[in-house]
Amino acid sequence: MYKILITDDEEKIRALIKKYAIFEGHTAVEASNGMEAVELCRKESFDIIIMDIMMPELDGFSAVKEIRKTQNTPVLMLSARGEEYDKIHGFELGIDDYVVKPFSPKELMMRIDAIMKRSSRAQPQEHDVFQKDSLTADFTARRILIDNENIEMSPKEFDLIFYMIRNKNIALTREKLITEVWGYDFYGDDRTLDTHIKLLRKSLGKYARLITTLRGVGYRFEG
Repeated sequence: MYKILITDDEEKIRALIKKYAIFEGHTAVEASNGMEAVELCRKESFDIIIMDIMMPELDGFSAVKEIRKTQNTPVLMLSARGEEYDKIHGFELGIDDYVVKPFSPKELMMRIDAIMKRSSRAQPQEHDVFQKDSLTADFTARRILIDNENIEMSPKEFDLIFYMIRNKNIALTREKLITEVWGYDFYGDDRTLDTHIKLLRKSLGKYARLITTLRGVGYRFEG
């Protein structure tokens, strides 16, 4: 079972999530604002963090950015808003999922299970590298380099680009990408894939052209 940090300035929401987490057999620790969450993460480790965006003292985005300086704990972001900007900004920080309030506590627990299953996947042991011109994808080191410069990406961007490269020159349907990259138990929608493709193209810069959109089908990596 998981040790969960629940961060939200609304006591009732924290209590509701904690109730369901404990019912599922997890351990839950509460934080009422971003500053408190950062301090807790400095003192102890958690398997996953549930983080609200709008909070006093330190908002969720700033808290995640600070936590990411020292650890890569999976993060599920909560928000009362559903604007694309919030989602893009969150994914750029490396969050794993995004839930808009009001939400179903049961669905939240299922999303946590899905995130933890994905994060526990074994990494390849052999040193595996893909090269195209000045673009290098190092599967083993989990790095993308362009002109010998390391490109910063979120965990899910890495998962997506690595899967597409391994299946280069193949038409990948939207359903296939979501199933293989997010998992059979993914509870989001197609917009999550579109958002990550947009972020991935931005990260790839001049090599964004290698990701071709196949209208009505999905995407293809031109390798």
